[in-house]
Formats: sequence, C-alpha cells, structure tokens
Amino acid sequence: MLDIKLIREQPEFVKQELEKVGFPGEDIDALLELDRRRRTMIHETESLKANRSVRSQEIRTISDPRQREAAVTEMRELGNRIAELEKEVNALEEAFQQLLLEIPNLPHPQVPVGKDEHENVIVRTIGTPPAFSFSPKPHWDLGEQLDIIDFERGVKVSGSRFYVLKGLGAQLQRALINWMLDLHVQEHGYGEVYPPAMVKRECLVGTGNLPKFGENLYRDVEDDFWFVPTAEVPVTNLYRDEILEPGQLPIYHVAYTPCFRREKMSAGRDVRGIKRGHQFDKVEMVKFVDPATSDAELETLVDNAEDVCRRLGIPHRVIQMCTGDLSFVAAIKYDVEVWAPGCQEWLEVSSCSNFRDFQARRARIRYRPSPGAKPEFVHTLNGSGLALPRVVIAVLEHYQQEDGSIMIPPVLRPYMGGKEKITWA
Repeated sequence: MLDIKLIREQPEFVKQELEKVGFPGEDIDALLELDRRRRTMIHETESLKANRSVRSQEIRTISDPRQREAAVTEMRELGNRIAELEKEVNALEEAFQQLLLEIPNLPHPQVPVGKDEHENVIVRTIGTPPAFSFSPKPHWDLGEQLDIIDFERGVKVSGSRFYVLKGLGAQLQRALINWMLDLHVQEHGYGEVYPPAMVKRECLVGTGNLPKFGENLYRDVEDDFWFVPTAEVPVTNLYRDEILEPGQLPIYHVAYTPCFRREKMSAGRDVRGIKRGHQFDKVEMVKFVDPATSDAELETLVDNAEDVCRRLGIPHRVIQMCTGDLSFVAAIKYDVEVWAPGCQEWLEVSSCSNFRDFQARRARIRYRPSPGAKPEFVHTLNGSGLALPRVVIAVLEHYQQEDGSIMIPPVLRPYMGGKEKITWA
C-alpha cells in the first residue's frame, strides 16, 4: 500500500510512475477526491461532536423548563445528524480504503521501462545447455517410461492439471525440498519455519493478494480460510501488527509449503506435463530488513536462488522484469529461469522481489531504528528457493541418458539413500 501522504503531496509524480506499470491516473484522482470528501466529513462530524459537548454542559445551567426542553430537542436532532454523518464517513472510509488497496506499488528507479514481458532484460546466463548425442525427451515421456509420474491416476483422483509422483519420482521431489531447506539454513543464514497452509483473509490483504486477485485463490467459504498461493503469505504475516525492536533486523526465514493457485488465467497453456498445476510445492525465502539495506538484500536473495541452480549443475539465467511485467506488489523483480532441454524452453523457478514498504504498510509491520525511536515500516523481500515441480522437470530433462534413465545430481544423492540413477523399477 502506498503512503497516502505521498499521494496527496506528489500526485503527479505518483501518476507518472504508476503509468509505467499500466495503472490509470484517473484512479489516483478518484482516490484523492474520496480522501478530500472523507476528511471534510470527518472534520464536520468532529465539529458537531465538540458543539454537542459544549451544549451538554450549557443545558445543565438552564433553569427554565421550556428553554431546557427546547435545548434537549436541539441536542437530540444534533445527535441524529452526527449519527447520519458517521454512517456517511464509514461508507467513504470503506470506499477509500478499498481503492487504496487496489493501487499497485511504485516501480524502483532501477527498473527498465517497458510495456510487457517482451521488454524484460536478460541480466546474465550461467552455464551452457547440454549437447546430447540423442534427441532429448520431455519429462512427461521420461516420467511415464520410468513409472515415476502417473498422469492418468492424477486426473482420475482430482481432475486436469493434477498428477501423482511415484517411487523415485516422489523421493526426488522430497530430496530437493529437504536439500534446499538445508542449503538455505546451513549456508545462507535463514531460519526455517513451517507455517500453516491456510490463512485468514487479512493475511492475503497484507501481502497484496487480496482484494485484487481473489479469483486466483482457493478458500473454505464457511470459515473464510484461504489456501496459501505461496509461503510468502503466512511467513510475512508472522510479524503483522508488530513493532520489531532494535537489533532484531534483519530477519531471514525459509519455509516449505504446498501451494494452491487456480490456473484460470492459463487455460489451454502447458496442458502436458507437470509444469503448471493447481497444487505444487515450493521452498520460499522471506526477508524483513532495514530500508537502507533492501537493495543489497535483493542481490543476495537472487544469489541464494541461483546457488541452488549452480549446485544442481543446471544452466540458468536471470531476467529483470520491466515496468510492464512487474507484479502488483513488487518495486523491483528478478526471475531465475532454468533450461529444460526436453521441453526446449526456459522455466521460471524463482521470482525475487523487493517490495520496499508496500507490504509492511498493508500488514503494519514496523521496527524501531534505535531504542525509543519512532517506529518505521520495514522493507520486505521474498523469492522462491526454488519452486517445484519445475526443478524436477529440469533435473529429469537435463540429466536424462540415452537409455531413458536419469542420473541423480551428486548433491541430492545423500537425500536419496545414495542412489546415483533413476531407472526402471
């Protein structure tokens, strides 16, 4: 959420910056008009309340019964007017807050200006795609031939975009999760948490998933619990409505959760294989930092995500999102993509973002720079470390052998009972 003071004081600057991410300037004008009416009515209401307080004191001094009755009637009418104004104020406040929550973050000055994903910038490419002496197969063929992915039973149990991992396929995914958690905890300095996979509505408001993107989420209607689209949601909200004391920052957390997203926006896309599903697993890194350090923290976050790719020995690249391809909440964002030779495409396995104080304002997460100092909003960052099942896809396709078997990356072998290869059962 943007600072309303900034919008009031620099409306043209805000409109100019939001134009870069495709947000209409007239919505800022509408917000400011709501703000003006809301503040005017609040002032009027408070003035009437003050007048009522004065008149209440005066009534006590009136001795004439008729004058006293007239004053009481006047006070009753004043009370009714105040009640009417308070209803109007509440309605304006609700409309104001709703519109404020639907305004995206301002782009970081370092973000390249562009209309859409075609104007994103490749920052670097690490590694070279392997040269096979045979035609590499896509993971859906490899998985079925090795009997480690069962698409038919996944559809039978849950419908399209679901699948079942079996045997060494299930073990490979579990090995990746455990290894990535250990890497981030033991070598990158994150503290592991295991949060709930269902959250309250206000948690999704805090991270920016609501109110704008509710149609992409799953929820339990009766209790208004929402299934998490990413561990970013519960982990960020661990500190909602809190003031962190001096010395607590930075805080780094890493978490594994199942994730749930409706794939309505991708109808007809990536229908083969396990690239895109309603349910998937992910290891997520979340940071709470001092605003002065958040840009440097983003670079470290990206490197932590890349380190997973480097140690797996899989070629990857880093893409900086242009303004037209930023997420609603990100001020600056980098994607990490791995090469899948069977699919013949780059697969996004991590999006690393600096939200600055955008999420912290929504979730009211503050810190004291020093003892006794006025609380300020923290900066939050997050990035996948990494997302499954796309890492599984990259491993299967990158390490496939001509006979259809899969070599297991050395870093994962201790997590797979020492096995070196996935072969037919």
